[in-house]
Amino acid sequence: MRAAIFVGVLGALMLSEGAIAQPYPHKPLRILVGFSPGGASDITTRIIGQKLAETFGQPVVTDNRAGASGAIAARIVAASAPDGYTLLAGATSILAINPAIMSNLGYDPVKDFTPVSQIVSMPQLLVVHPSVKASTLKELIALAKARPGELNYSSSGSGSSSHLAIELLKHMTGINLVHVPFKGSGQSMPALLAGQVQMIFDPLPTSLPHAKSGKLRALAVSTVKRSPAAPDVPTAAEAGVPGYDSSLWYGLLLPAGAHATLVEKLNKATNDALRAPDLVERFAALGAEPVGSTAAALGKTIAEEIVKWGRVIKSAGIRGE
Repeated sequence: MRAAIFVGVLGALMLSEGAIAQPYPHKPLRILVGFSPGGASDITTRIIGQKLAETFGQPVVTDNRAGASGAIAARIVAASAPDGYTLLAGATSILAINPAIMSNLGYDPVKDFTPVSQIVSMPQLLVVHPSVKASTLKELIALAKARPGELNYSSSGSGSSSHLAIELLKHMTGINLVHVPFKGSGQSMPALLAGQVQMIFDPLPTSLPHAKSGKLRALAVSTVKRSPAAPDVPTAAEAGVPGYDSSLWYGLLLPAGAHATLVEKLNKATNDALRAPDLVERFAALGAEPVGSTAAALGKTIAEEIVKWGRVIKSAGIRGE
């Protein structure tokens, strides 16, 4: 009996050691995106995922789980094994805005994830349908004040960055606009193009091409500095709303408890990819700035953004829908 137990334990140990000894990664990786295909988070993830696939020699699958402003995807990752094969495409809304706006979040943005690296930062672009009789932000504000509650705007979801960007604008200017939420930019942008809504504050990768083609009219960028991708478009502050600032950032995270060696390997691969000339060029064309960071730096950014957006949401009296 003792011999049989010994053999069983030895066999289990050998299997365990064999599993540990397997090189990482030895199977496909999955990155969950909390929004529908075609949005900035999706585009960013697919670009970096392609580079990681080249580096690791394993497929990197983008898994879109739209809904609840990214909370559905975050909950799945938070509940996953920290083995390095399931990652979250973290975004401003998922990690910094949702905690202040959702009562049943279902995850802790700090305790339930292990930061890997920031990927990019980018501004949002305020675009309006050509039917809107406003060529500047000042004219749009005047129009909204003359027609309170008549103009509406789409967003990639209640509590999303695109939602908060407009809500901040409303709070700072006193205008009354109606919110029409969707499950991602891949749905909210077509609604604007079809004239079903009048405006949106949307990430440059998904809004700038339509502005350049003339299908939409660009009025302002959301950041304190103009974007090199759209140098002729003024900032919201320049266009008549002093102090306005609403930038976006995206990063990669693992479930909490991921081993340091996994974090280090993924961090190095991500930062190496972000320095690749072809990737830098692709992001620049989209109006996104490759960032890259240490895992600790991303963790610090998340903590700071939680405080920042918590204050904005409280002061603006914004509530989840």
